[in-house]
Amino acid sequence: MISVYVRNKDGTVTADRVEPEWLLPASGVTVWVDITAPTAEDGRLLSDVFHFHPLSVDDALSALQFPKIESYPGYLYMVLHGIDVGGGKKQEFATRDVDFFLGSNYLVTVHDGHSRSIARLRDVCPQHDRILGEGPVALTHRIVDAMVDHYRPAVDAVENRIDTLEEEAILGHEKMARQMVRLRRDLAFMRRVLTPQRDVIGRLARREFPAVSDEMAFRFRDVYDHVVRSSEEAILFQDRVTGILEVNLATVSNRLNRVMQVLTVMSTIFLPLTVLTGMWGMNIPLPHLPGGESAQFWWVLLIMTGISLSMLAVFRRLGWL
Repeated sequence: MISVYVRNKDGTVTADRVEPEWLLPASGVTVWVDITAPTAEDGRLLSDVFHFHPLSVDDALSALQFPKIESYPGYLYMVLHGIDVGGGKKQEFATRDVDFFLGSNYLVTVHDGHSRSIARLRDVCPQHDRILGEGPVALTHRIVDAMVDHYRPAVDAVENRIDTLEEEAILGHEKMARQMVRLRRDLAFMRRVLTPQRDVIGRLARREFPAVSDEMAFRFRDVYDHVVRSSEEAILFQDRVTGILEVNLATVSNRLNRVMQVLTVMSTIFLPLTVLTGMWGMNIPLPHLPGGESAQFWWVLLIMTGISLSMLAVFRRLGWL
């Protein structure tokens, strides 16, 4: 689906199609074209009407691209990622890419239709002339700023999950390892997205492109600070998850060692008892035990009890129990 918004001297209006004369720098018109769930026909709009480079058009129509920014004659092509609303079902952190074609008096956004940031601006754009009146670069900043703001709840959710895992790691649950490995994979994806996204916004903040004015560079610099914070937290989260995994494995190992220690002590205690019962079971009278043959059972039982208690006392003194 294609949505066209045009800002002219009469205000902001919607249109059914893009007129080629609107795209001329001297037209005095600002155009925003939002393409959701792009098809091959939408690709022809990008190539035949806007005359974008075939490589950038192919990237915009592909399923997934990592964040980047490229300068083409007459426009900038950017790929940025927004938080996936439904990503929490399978992943702690998931994103969807949004493609930007930024020209002197137009902006074209391409996405799969799940961008909350673009949907909110698209709803209020016809009622507020300022959204398009400030120009396509300012509109790009509004979208990018909203996308980065949506990162905060997702990052906080990941941090809360890590806090819970830290408390559970002390208990040494064996099934925690699978959860932490899955979380580490999500954090690795988070870093792969945030690191290049930080670089893209940083280039806009440093005014590497003539289309970005000083005022807009200041605005992008504020967005850049938020992305840097999220990127650094992703690195910290990975270190914390690695530490939690090590603590959990150590706890499980210590518990196993404790069990083996108890079993070893029990085996050591029963070893002399087995020798005594074996010798007693040979039906050989023991003349040195008082009370005759009828009392030998109780004497052997008393000796076995004494040996067991003595060994338990020695093991406890050594700290094995």
